[in-house]
Amino acid sequence: MGKSQIQRLKLAIQTKRTTTPRHKALILNALHKSPLNRNARRRSRTKPTRIASGKAEEKEAVERKIRALQTIVPGGESLGVDKLFEQTAEYIMNLQHQVKAMRALSSFFESLEKEKSKCGGG
Repeated sequence: MGKSQIQRLKLAIQTKRTTTPRHKALILNALHKSPLNRNARRRSRTKPTRIASGKAEEKEAVERKIRALQTIVPGGESLGVDKLFEQTAEYIMNLQHQVKAMRALSSFFESLEKEKSKCGGG
């Protein structure tokens, strides 16, 4: 997956455009362009007799990744693919907010410790 695709995916997630078909296409494209799938496509191009086999391998790889995503996202097992991608984007945003909050708390407690040590309360 190229840097520009990752940036577009992050931008889509950050701007909360999670319900647009373009966002779904970006996520599908990101899943589709894993190194495993690229190699399968390359093989299918070089060996015309394996075209159907390469497509089946790609489909299996995408399905395997979707199943893995369903286990990661809370409640994902009961969701269809479209809703799963929406929930995934929301879950990522929530995790990013949690990390931001934890960093703020950590910074706050570090400053308290510094003040405490300055006052001789160490």
